[in-house]
Amino acid sequence: MHPPPAPAPTWRAVSPLDHRLQAVTGHDIDTVWAYRDRGILDEQHAHLVDRHRELAKAQTSVTFYLRLLNRLSSGEFDVDSALFTRIDRTVDQMEEPAAARDAAARAVLAALEPIEAAAAASAPDAQKLSTDDQAALLAIAGGAKLYEHLLTGRMSVTAASGTRIPHAKLQQLEDAGLVVRDTSHPVHAGQPVALTDAGRAALFAARRAPTVQAKVPARPGASRPTPAQRR
Repeated sequence: MHPPPAPAPTWRAVSPLDHRLQAVTGHDIDTVWAYRDRGILDEQHAHLVDRHRELAKAQTSVTFYLRLLNRLSSGEFDVDSALFTRIDRTVDQMEEPAAARDAAARAVLAALEPIEAAAAASAPDAQKLSTDDQAALLAIAGGAKLYEHLLTGRMSVTAASGTRIPHAKLQQLEDAGLVVRDTSHPVHAGQPVALTDAGRAALFAARRAPTVQAKVPARPGASRPTPAQRR
């Protein structure tokens, strides 16, 4: 009898620590992962996301075997020695990913707790970015270069996305310590521009969603308001 197929790598199970990661970052999991891939996160948050990805992968494996056990016990198969053998084998196969899941969860907590503590103690007057600053930093995060036009001598930043950023905006971001240029390259050929650690941290903080009050679910049996009552 062939062993059960491995879980599909493209499907990510929800990990038991997703809610804490979302709470401390202010973003949903997919957004935080996308920020990690784009290089927007600072080193501490990038480390946290890497550990969370390992946890999600391990949780996916555990969920796969749990679903297989549910199917085996659903009544679909005859209750005989062959079924007992398959159940025993599935339980044995689940032990390793379950242990990996628990170890990954401990690693996530080790990376998460210092960020939660820092967020709780952070000053309310942290550096704020304007909408233009956020747009410029997001464009630069995807790759950008400063060019000097050979005929006019005017300089501007061109991002990999095609976005153009005025030279004055670049100078403003440089003065604030949010971006840095690689001056080893000539300007006419294009000087790479990248976010500094401070730039990544400021952008990530600025992109955090505002905290909102959770909606209290209606009590069972409570009547729903009519359109007239809602107005």
